[in-house]
Amino acid sequence: MQQVSQHIGEAIGAVGLETDDPLVFRAKVSPNRPAVIEVATGRHLSYGELNELASRCAGWLAKVLPGGEDHPRIAYLGRNSIAEIIACLGCQRLGAVFVPLNWRLSATELQQILADCRPHMLIVDREFSEIAGETGPLLPPKLVVEGEAGFLARLQGARPRAGGRIAADTPCIILYTSGTTGTPKGVIITRRNAFFSAINFALVGEVTSQSVTLCDLPFFHTIGIIAIARTTLLMGGRLVISDRFQPERTLSVLGDTALGITHYFAIPQMASALRASPHWNPAALKALKAIFIGGAPLSPALIESFLEDGVALVNGYGMSEAGTVLHMPLDKDMISAHPGSVGFAAPLTEIRLMASDGTDAADGDVGEIWLRGPAVTPGYWNKPKETESAFVDGWYRTGDLGRRDETGLLYIPDRLKDMYISGGENVFPAEVEAVIATHPSVRDVAVIGIPDPRWGESGVAFVVPASPETLAEDILSHCASRLAPFKRPLCVIFLEAIPRTASGKAQKHILRQSHNDTDPKPL
Repeated sequence: MQQVSQHIGEAIGAVGLETDDPLVFRAKVSPNRPAVIEVATGRHLSYGELNELASRCAGWLAKVLPGGEDHPRIAYLGRNSIAEIIACLGCQRLGAVFVPLNWRLSATELQQILADCRPHMLIVDREFSEIAGETGPLLPPKLVVEGEAGFLARLQGARPRAGGRIAADTPCIILYTSGTTGTPKGVIITRRNAFFSAINFALVGEVTSQSVTLCDLPFFHTIGIIAIARTTLLMGGRLVISDRFQPERTLSVLGDTALGITHYFAIPQMASALRASPHWNPAALKALKAIFIGGAPLSPALIESFLEDGVALVNGYGMSEAGTVLHMPLDKDMISAHPGSVGFAAPLTEIRLMASDGTDAADGDVGEIWLRGPAVTPGYWNKPKETESAFVDGWYRTGDLGRRDETGLLYIPDRLKDMYISGGENVFPAEVEAVIATHPSVRDVAVIGIPDPRWGESGVAFVVPASPETLAEDILSHCASRLAPFKRPLCVIFLEAIPRTASGKAQKHILRQSHNDTDPKPL
């Protein structure tokens, strides 16, 4: 079976793409169908109108960008908007590379990214013009387009440029990783990668031309720019764009019967905020097929709380390097029966679980997740050593640990680099975090391993308490009754907030550095 699936993957990977542009087909067959709408402004475009603006964007870029440059980069610093979608699609139509920047970063962090990708143009919303100025000149200095209105105004007089045949392995997007290690890398997304990644999510998420998706996750993340936006447009659905997550506004949009939102993607912290809102009203969400969750571990307790209200939280697993990888079916009974699972492999992605001895892990055993398929990145921008070390015989090593049960469902115990060994036993911080998160006085938690002269390593729990009265002793007692001694954290450290990436992952390198700097005593 593995050999057959390998041949299928190789055949798909060899296919040339005439219509990887997600607008071309839809603009022909349904030009008047609604394509995008902005929550903040009410602005909306049909597929015909969006296609026209993407062509004008390509024409304008062809005129202002330097000739003879392979894969010219266009960086974009701004919140979600129709303008950003137009810029992304216009780049693809021309053969340029779109680089959406994380607007949550500092000027120093942005400068590092700009120095790495060396964009030929920076399009920046006025909201972020000051921090863009603090990054210093682009390397080399190139054109800066300020303001969404200024960008769209430049397209009005541009001559439309139709998309020609461009090699499927041409880069079209660079996504800079969230930086859980503190060193973001530019993930190359080719035209082939983007197309098959969108198909993967369309299949597992049941996205059709009748789907209406709401996106308030940022477009600088793979969930926003590909899983939601590109999939919706490729399938001919309607993309509702929100420039930020605000629980009350999001619930209002989800419950708007005129919009009829069918698909919504969130990270666990966003889902928790929605349900904790005084405006939470599951009866208003009848059009919603599911709330799709990714980016960070999802607690079974949160899944069950939503199911009790008749709303399915559909867990999944993906990454910038491969898009949608694993996904639970949209089946409430299966979700309830397997609340800790991230589901089955997406149809166009092959998965192996590799044991530490280099063999395939047996069902029930833990192994590193390796990936192969047309949605998997060819590597990292300007980082040949990191690219080489990430692949083995064509398989991408994710660095995440997985376990497959006898039914084929997969579970993610933790990151390989986050696992620590205490007293000779492997400890997965995610398991400890899941236990601590069930304590009623805990709002958020992250666990790391630290050196321990007696046990080799021991755990430290960083906790955001629900109230000032929360006691560390209560949390440690909670762990003592639910975890084996070697899994229990050595101490609890209270924080106002856990540092997290835009996708919800705890930035444990920051926590480790904080612990090393302060060297707190056990509580």
